[in-house]
Amino acid sequence: MGLSKVRGGVVVEEASWLMRPPANHDAFDHHNVRIHGIRPEQVAGLPRFGELFPEIGAFIGGDVLAAHNAAFDLGVIRSGLEVSGLPGPAYDYVCTVMLSRRCYSLVSNSLPYAAEEAGVPLVNHHDAAEDARACAGILIDIAARNGAASIAELYLSLGLAVSRQPAFDPRRDPLSKATRAALDALAGGNGPAAVTRPFRPGWPEEGANPEPNAGAEPGHPLFGQTVVFTGELAIPRPEAKLRSAELGARPESRVTARTTVLVVGDGFVAADLRSGRLTGKARRVLELHERGQRIEVLSEGEFLQMVGGHVAAAQAG
Repeated sequence: MGLSKVRGGVVVEEASWLMRPPANHDAFDHHNVRIHGIRPEQVAGLPRFGELFPEIGAFIGGDVLAAHNAAFDLGVIRSGLEVSGLPGPAYDYVCTVMLSRRCYSLVSNSLPYAAEEAGVPLVNHHDAAEDARACAGILIDIAARNGAASIAELYLSLGLAVSRQPAFDPRRDPLSKATRAALDALAGGNGPAAVTRPFRPGWPEEGANPEPNAGAEPGHPLFGQTVVFTGELAIPRPEAKLRSAELGARPESRVTARTTVLVVGDGFVAADLRSGRLTGKARRVLELHERGQRIEVLSEGEFLQMVGGHVAAAQAG
């Protein structure tokens, strides 16, 4: 976990912690290790999340939290506290993915692309301290571009509302969706073998395009978006469509002038937009983006974060 403290538009203090996950939740999924590079032997013997959170919470204090895809990060904090049997304070938070979408025009709003646009290039992506510093830089840059001297002023100028994660007490409040999914996966014995995707020849099953949930949370990054999927995802494409529709998105089967988000499977990462390792749909998106159509490209990892799941939890469901 990495945190950067900002005062007056300047990073004034930083802290980071390497830790063991909560007890019984310390299986290291190979998909995640491939992303963050942290292996079990690196954290063996280190304090667990619950032991370190008093120090982490003291660093945060009463500040507003900012994160890239913030709902996911806040959900991880809450879930970590829940399975550690600890209460959690309320946090106001803002999302730099949402701000990047609103204020930049990028083919990918992943952290490296947004950080580059903000003038704070990210060299070691997924290093917690560097990611936090980049997120702070994005927020500082967007505030400056909008002439805002505070988060409250920035959000008011953009017509947005600061989100809030309420306080909770594990002895009284129900478990969050993320914790229930983790517990279900634990009960089902999902190990590395369970998340290995079997080879399936031919095209992925497209499935129906469900109607968007009009009652979904308007502040979610997928709400109001028109989403198309390409490549082989870690979850069946019909399930991916259903999850996006539940969050207020409209899934469709091909890239058109209505498309606003393309989710790319097959191990795609945002850097592939520069390397040229793209599907036909992704190339079509780049063409439309060059013509001025605002379409965002997401990796399946970013999409799974947005829908509140990961590979193991998704397959457990």
